[in-house]
Amino acid sequence: MHGIKEVDVSTLQSYLDEGKKIRLLDVRGVAEMAQGMIPNAEKLPLHTLPARLNEMDADEMTVLYCRSGARSAQGVGFMAQQGFDNVYNLRGGIIAWAQNGMPLMT
Repeated sequence: MHGIKEVDVSTLQSYLDEGKKIRLLDVRGVAEMAQGMIPNAEKLPLHTLPARLNEMDADEMTVLYCRSGARSAQGVGFMAQQGFDNVYNLRGGIIAWAQNGMPLMT
């Protein structure tokens, strides 16, 4: 999607390894989350994002992910429209995360 900031798996993992403060949001449905999540991610199904936006810090680096990156890109676009400048989509979603051999928690 045009104008959506993205981060790839290796960059995100580097940030996490460095201890960079990142709010990681899983915007998939609950059934999908049960199949595995990125460690330390928060559960926030995409349809709940507008109602929970007030819980977010617009200055905090926030990375959204879903299965492949499409739904999370929508969430990033919405947050950007609401004034969030430090929000990113995980390119390729949890599929790319798993394909790169990164850990999942269930």
